[in-house]
Amino acid sequence: MRGLDGGGSSALRFVLIMGVVNLFGDLTYEGGAAINGQFLGMLGASAAAISIIAGTGEFLGYALRPVAGWIADRSRAYWAVTFAGYAINLCAVPAMALAGSWELAAALIIAERVGRAMRKPTVETMISYTTGELGRGWAFGLNTALDEAGATLGPLIAALILFLRGDYRTAYALLTISVVLAIMALIAARLTFPVPERLEQGRTATAKTLGLPYWLYMGAGALFAAGLLSYELGAYHLERTRTVPPEWIPVLLAFSTGSGVAANLILGRLYDWSDKVALTVGIVLSACFAPVLLQGGFAMAVIAMPLWGIGYAVQDTLMKAIIAGLLPEGRRGLGFGMFYSAYGGGWLLGSVAMGLLYDRSTLALAAFVAAAQLASLPIFLLARREARRETRSKRSQ
Repeated sequence: MRGLDGGGSSALRFVLIMGVVNLFGDLTYEGGAAINGQFLGMLGASAAAISIIAGTGEFLGYALRPVAGWIADRSRAYWAVTFAGYAINLCAVPAMALAGSWELAAALIIAERVGRAMRKPTVETMISYTTGELGRGWAFGLNTALDEAGATLGPLIAALILFLRGDYRTAYALLTISVVLAIMALIAARLTFPVPERLEQGRTATAKTLGLPYWLYMGAGALFAAGLLSYELGAYHLERTRTVPPEWIPVLLAFSTGSGVAANLILGRLYDWSDKVALTVGIVLSACFAPVLLQGGFAMAVIAMPLWGIGYAVQDTLMKAIIAGLLPEGRRGLGFGMFYSAYGGGWLLGSVAMGLLYDRSTLALAAFVAAAQLASLPIFLLARREARRETRSKRSQ
């Protein structure tokens, strides 16, 4: 008879319980993200400052992942690193209620991203052990869909507080509840699955080294990230242009992340059927987000939101599924971390460019975003071809 942490339906149970952790986690920091841009603006930050803060946070949130992944791979202390990351990641959000200046608020936003950097490679490594049974696209798609469910609830809660005449500080403070629930779910996951490696069915990490396809995918991912407009800048734009009332901005974020739930499940299943089709559809639709949003008008903002959700589904489901199939055993945490470090570098450079372009020309900004993401597609397809060529070569030996 198999134990709780080995075989059977345990892989699915592990993905689901970690999905619950991430549901409450995303509820917390996406609830905060829904009002971060407006809160920074209220404290006196400029559009360029908001975009650079968001880009710096994302950069560190990715650049530090190789360190966390390397430590976890060397120590095998996946749970310890995961707990430390979640503690920082989550507690920084309600602490925003105490920020008296935009500089302090910026430091907390960046701290939240640093905590996320610590725990992401370990969580993705542990989930990768379920892909032999569940399939890479479905395992990561299902987990991310639960993430996005929380990311949908968080902005709705923030919006409700604003509708009830609460302020930004009240919204941040009330997110303490979801912090407690996330930590409780994480403790339950640790007690139920102390050794996630036992979930692996067959060998899901068959590569011997990080080969050419991995590095090509890394470059394509960085280019895609350079064109991923942050919601902080998008929210700032919506409020500055008075496209929608301030209390409706979190609702639009909830709509986009709710759309992302469906996008993750659909793209995850589509990836297991045809990775080429999933990548092409996801990237082309994501590239349309900024041009549609910046056209102006409430209707265009609503149309743009599902496209934003699709962009994050490409990041959170498709790219994880791709990289999970290219990592050598014993270096999964490092491999995930290095990939997303380059991804964060692309995001930082893109965010700086977007912040500077926004004050000059929204048309140039829209063109930059679309061009960067569409340019990543041929590199993704080249990497896919190289990966298939290497697989055929190994089979013929």
